[in-house]
Amino acid sequence: MKEFKWSDLGAGKYCSVYVDFPNDLKEVPLWHHKAGLQQTQSGYGSKLATRWKIHFEGKLWRIYATCFSNAVSHWFTVKGRTIYVN
Repeated sequence: MKEFKWSDLGAGKYCSVYVDFPNDLKEVPLWHHKAGLQQTQSGYGSKLATRWKIHFEGKLWRIYATCFSNAVSHWFTVKGRTIYVN
């Protein structure tokens, strides 16, 4: 699993990191993932916990998903900055 640093982020207003899925991530499922359940009844939401974590600056961070309709964004937050996972 690769460890990402601030220097790996893309330039610009919106920070993003490019990962080689699933090789750069660690699978750490929560109880509802193991039970085959969804976090919300509809499956939609603004902060849905995924079963994946990313190694960033020496710590594992949970990746979250924002899902409405058929569009999903994956992200995590470090020191108040939202970093999108591509």
